[in-house]
Order: sequence, then structure tokens, then C-alpha cells
Amino acid sequence: MTCVADILALDILRAGRPEVVAGAAGLTGTVRWVHISELPDIAPMLSGSELVLTTGVMFPEDRAALAAYADALADVGAAGLVVELGRRYPDALPKALVRAAERRGLPLIALHREVRFVAVTEAVHALVVNRQYAELRASEEAHQTFNELAVEGADAADVVREVARMAGAAVVLENLSHQVLAFDPAGGDPQALLDGWERRSRAVAPPGRTGYDERSGWLVTAVGARGSDWGRLVLPGGTGPRRHTVLLERAAATLALGRLLDRDRESLERQTHRTLLSGILTHALTVSDVALRARALGVPLEGRRLVGVLLRQRGGQPSAALEAQARLRDFTEHAALTVRERGLTALTGALDDGSVGVLVSLGPHDEERAALDGLAAALAGGPPFVMAAGSSVGALRDARRTLLEAAQVADAAVHGEPAGGGTRGYYRLPDIRLRGLLHLLRDDARVQTYVEREIGPLLSHDAEHGTDLIRILRAYLSCGRNKSAAADAAHLSRPSFYDRLRRVEQVLGVDLDQVESCLSLHVALLALDAVRR
Repeated sequence: MTCVADILALDILRAGRPEVVAGAAGLTGTVRWVHISELPDIAPMLSGSELVLTTGVMFPEDRAALAAYADALADVGAAGLVVELGRRYPDALPKALVRAAERRGLPLIALHREVRFVAVTEAVHALVVNRQYAELRASEEAHQTFNELAVEGADAADVVREVARMAGAAVVLENLSHQVLAFDPAGGDPQALLDGWERRSRAVAPPGRTGYDERSGWLVTAVGARGSDWGRLVLPGGTGPRRHTVLLERAAATLALGRLLDRDRESLERQTHRTLLSGILTHALTVSDVALRARALGVPLEGRRLVGVLLRQRGGQPSAALEAQARLRDFTEHAALTVRERGLTALTGALDDGSVGVLVSLGPHDEERAALDGLAAALAGGPPFVMAAGSSVGALRDARRTLLEAAQVADAAVHGEPAGGGTRGYYRLPDIRLRGLLHLLRDDARVQTYVEREIGPLLSHDAEHGTDLIRILRAYLSCGRNKSAAADAAHLSRPSFYDRLRRVEQVLGVDLDQVESCLSLHVALLALDAVRR
């Protein structure tokens, strides 16, 4: 798009010492062509957006006719009027013409030195054509780029990144609640871009699906398809040129197409939550980045108590990968909906193939126990799961610790079956007890060495002779060293059970009447269970 101000900046016109004497507000108006004419009734020959060049030699004498001349140009949408002083008006343009142009917002420019009008038309036409060609080329580049992104199944962050690169300006993708789903500051300050985003964005509502807000300088387009919009793509602080409009609309179409083609993909909001949780756990994002992005998403994390929660699915394994993905997606959305219904502020997203992470953000008046109890109770009616919570932390830099603790407790709870969380509906570190501790240490070579040292000979004996002495030992220890109860539990007569128990003592070289020996063997059996799982 070429405007009047662009033309006045050309060397050929600057040589004429141009002076804007009226209609300065219209200098951003589009110039489609330049027309040279001395006719006093040129307006009917124009179709709009022309810049008229004249010496004024044929201008009417009386003031009313001069005003009518300016009105006629404004009525047909002329871009402006350039009058060369000297031939008709030596020093200044008539006041009647100046007042009429100012009243109608028609840019009126006086040239104080003579210029070759033909050279002006050549320069302006070259500028207009080159600009149009550049816009056409940029449109073609946008079309090709976003077609490739759509075919590749690129996510929202990739699309937004391309828009920022091609526009050379910051870009934000938001949902209908004006929460930021993805953004690229284009090398600028993310803090300045996102600070108070929701409040600022709500104040910008240009008409139509795509619109430029003059007051804020924002270019905005709706994102969605089939009459169902789900967000907006925003170029804040831009100038609203045509090529940026085309770029933004093409990107919005790519985002909408991606949603239509991939109905099974998790929501963009869940993707953003998952990215933040992953960034916390892997250190991929700095604390300030997480705080900034979470705040823009409507989840403040700074100056609040944070509790990591892990929800791990129970039940049989899905028969196919797609089924597993669908199951996890549904479970994640169910958890996110429950969090919202409970009025909790939290990041909620999938962490692995079977777990959902929740980073609960508690305000000064929120009670931790009540929040966790309420969440566990509300989730109880859904798919089977294990819920574990880490210790609360008072700073965002410690959020990783509470999330990791929740994951470890959940892992131990799933495999160790502790009893402490049954009445409450979820588990915490004190609940996992010895079984949980051994499960957490199951990959430690020292634990595995301990198992082999304590009960390795018995395992080898069973393997070599086809006996089940390890089962006898387990029954004896599980029944609190009560031989009669253990015999019943093993479905053996007492003499037979006692005989096998003596064989266990011989193989291991221990006295099962000693409490310490039995304690060591019991720990080894629990560790064996953890290692085998």
C-alpha cells in the first residue's frame, strides 16, 4: 500500500519543497495513481485514490467555486491535491481552498519550487507498481508457507512463529477469554508484550472478522471455521498494512484448518499447560518465562503456595496407541474440567502416556487440605486413577520439587499399594511407607545386591529343584511369624509347613526365630517385589 506521505518522501517531490497546508490527517490515505490536470471540473473523470497534480492556472476566481472544487475531489475519494506555486499563485494558495480542504480532510500540498510533473508520475507509478508486486510476492510466500505448515500438521506455536518472522512484529494467539495460547515477541520484550494482556485485549474489538484498531494500533483477525470461532490472532502495535492483513488471515485459516483436520488433538489450552509443566520439570523454561506465560494464561504462580499433583490412570492397558492417546486426552480434559468446576487455579496437562500433572496455585485464603480433598472427591466419579500430592512450596522456583515428589509418590502408590491414602482419596509422602520407599529405590544396584544377598540362595534353590520355599517364607513373615496361621494361608498341613520352613532355614543359614533376621528377610521380599515390577 502506497500512501500520500510515501509520495511526499520521494526525491523528485522533496526537491519541490512540499508544504502540507491542509488535511494532514489524510496523509496515510492510499494512492492508487497520479493524475495531472488543469481542468476545474476534473472530479467526474476520477474513480478514487488518485493524487491530482496541477499548477492551478485554471482554478476559478471566486471563493465558493474554489471550495466546490475541493468538495468535488473529496466526494470522489481523491487521495490529495498537489499545487505548484508560481504560475497562478506566487506565494500561497487561496484561503478558501485551504479551508475547504481542511474541512473535508483532503490533503492539500503546496510546492514552493517547480518540478517536472512527468517525472513525478513516473516515480510514483514505479513506486505503486513495485509496492503492489512486493505485496503480491509476500502474499504468495504466505500462501506457500502456511500450506506447508498445514500439510506438516504444525502446531499453533509454529504458525505463530512464522507469522512473527514474516511480519517482523510480535504476534499473539489468544482464546475467546483473551488468555494467551501462543505468542512470539519477534525479538522484543515478552514482559512488555504480555503484561496486562487480558485487560488490553478486551478493549480492542474492531468490526468484522479482520479489523485494524486505529486507537491501539492492533490488527486482529478471528480464528475458527464453520461459524465457530475459538480465538483471535493479534498483531499488536502494527501499522495494519494490506500485506499484514493477508498474512494474518492466512495464518488464521491454517490454525482453523488444523483444528478441523485433527479433531482428536488435545485442545490448545491443554497443549499450553502441558508445555509449561514440561518446561518446569525439564528446566526448558526459566522461572520468569513460566511466570509470564502462566499469568497470560490466567494462572498466576508468583507469590502463591504451589502444590504438585499427579493423576495416574489405573485399569487395563489399551490395545492400540491411538486408543491410549484418546484415553489420556479424555482423562486430561476430565481433570481440567474438574479443576475449573472446583474453582481451583492450576496448570493441568498430560505428562506422559498415562499421567496428568496438576500444579495447584493457592491464594492466601485457600486451604491446602480442603482444595486437595475436594479435588479428589470430585474426580472420584470418573475413570479409575491414583492421585498423589507433593509437599507445598512457597516459590515458583521450587515447583519442580513438588511435581517430582508427587510423581514419585504416585509411582510408589500404584505399585506399593499403601494403605494411608484410602480414606482420603489421595496419597502423600508419609503414606507410601516401606513398600513405597523400596519401589522408589528399585533401580538402585545396592538394593538389588541386598535382595540377592538375603534371599538369592532361596530363589536359586527353588529354580533348581522346582520347590516353592520363597512362598513359604513369604507366608510365614506375612502372618507375623505365626506358624499355624501361615500354614493355613499356604494351604498346607502344619507338619508339612514346619518341615519346609526348616528347609528354608537350612538353605539361607538363618534362624527364623530371630526378629532381626526375619525383619531383614521381609525387607528383601518387599524389595524383590519392587524390583520385579
